[in-house]
Amino acid sequence: MTTLATDAAPSPTFAPDTPPPERTDRRVALASLAGTTIEFYDYFIYGTAAALVFNKVFFPNLSPTMGAVAALATLAVVFVFRPLGSAVFGHIGDRLGRKRTLVLTLTLMGLCTVGVGVMPGAATIGWVAPVLLVLFRAAQGFAVGGEWAGAALFASENAADGRRGRLTMYPQLGACVAFVLASLTFLVVNLSIGETSDAFVTWGWRVPFLLSAGLIAVGLYVRLHTSETPVFARARSRGETTRAPFLEVWRRQTRTMLLAIGVTTGIFGAMTVGSVYLTTYATTTLHLGMSTILLIDVLAAAAACVTTVLASVWSDRIGRRGLVLASCIGLAAWSLVLFPLMNVGTPLAVGTAVVVLLALIGLAYGPLGAYLPEMFATRCRYTGAGVSYNLGGVAGGAVILLIAAPLSATWGGVGLGLYMTAMLLVSIGCLVALPETYRRPLS
Repeated sequence: MTTLATDAAPSPTFAPDTPPPERTDRRVALASLAGTTIEFYDYFIYGTAAALVFNKVFFPNLSPTMGAVAALATLAVVFVFRPLGSAVFGHIGDRLGRKRTLVLTLTLMGLCTVGVGVMPGAATIGWVAPVLLVLFRAAQGFAVGGEWAGAALFASENAADGRRGRLTMYPQLGACVAFVLASLTFLVVNLSIGETSDAFVTWGWRVPFLLSAGLIAVGLYVRLHTSETPVFARARSRGETTRAPFLEVWRRQTRTMLLAIGVTTGIFGAMTVGSVYLTTYATTTLHLGMSTILLIDVLAAAAACVTTVLASVWSDRIGRRGLVLASCIGLAAWSLVLFPLMNVGTPLAVGTAVVVLLALIGLAYGPLGAYLPEMFATRCRYTGAGVSYNLGGVAGGAVILLIAAPLSATWGGVGLGLYMTAMLLVSIGCLVALPETYRRPLS
């Protein structure tokens, strides 16, 4: 008889039936890394382009401030459609398997990214341009909603006991690698043709979007040459799947779902500020050169890569929850000094503020790749982890994108820092209420 994990019945022991070690190979790591790299590459290049040129390309008739708000609002559209995508693709992934779903999400996501790169601006097609931009972002958000959970589950369900943190490091590392690639791409384009040139506004910003086609091809090739995860394959062979995973996870693990959403809310809020909004703030409020802030972004992303790797590996030894909790406490404190330090205005002060912020985010984000899937039963794990992750993205990432510019204009950066701290206090409270899971079986 099938048993489904519930909020009241955590199991703190290793699973007796673990995936064979040979399955945790390079293809699994690369397949997990490829999709999340593309997902976040698009997110970061879009955020950078929105901060630098989208107000001119798609909203030329608005004031600079309102144009920036409108451009960042189109970025927030992704977060709105991500929960819907996580529910739909979670249903497919829990019913039909992880591999098929990951191929679907990557294909849709890639087509939308390239579509933004070739789309005409408002000067050519008028009001149709921002409408198409929103439609592309909506479709992309729908695909992204199913991408992260699938990649995290593909890694965790292929991992041997005591190595889930190490293998799920790869989908988490995708965010850091993507930030490095996006910032470097814009930096090279900017140094080549100049940040104020007509060429950058006309076509230069499109180059990073079109280059994503190469990443997509690699990702699809790898995913098409991998097998289904052994944990899901066993569950399906035993008839342990469910017809309505979304309803089942909300009925059986409601408390876990809500607490997981709370945890990701603060982390996503800090990540969105660090990777998107601070680029706008540094160039428009502090008047730093584009090349300077892009170089700072590269250094910050590299720091996040290091802490993501370290935290993921450590989480197999000392647990996930403690590392995420320590990071959230550090982020809550750093948010209070973030903008006062930024407002010093020197490249050193701005660089220190951003690098420390991203390094602290990596400490929390690394273990999440294993922590969220371990909270949910196999038959509804794709749905549970995906919906929790993406609703946290809405509550943290989308909301802060919409209020960041007005809040900073009214209260200064300190007001936004206080808001970040408040969100992180919510995450801390939710973590205190959740159990440790690193010894919990996935079967």
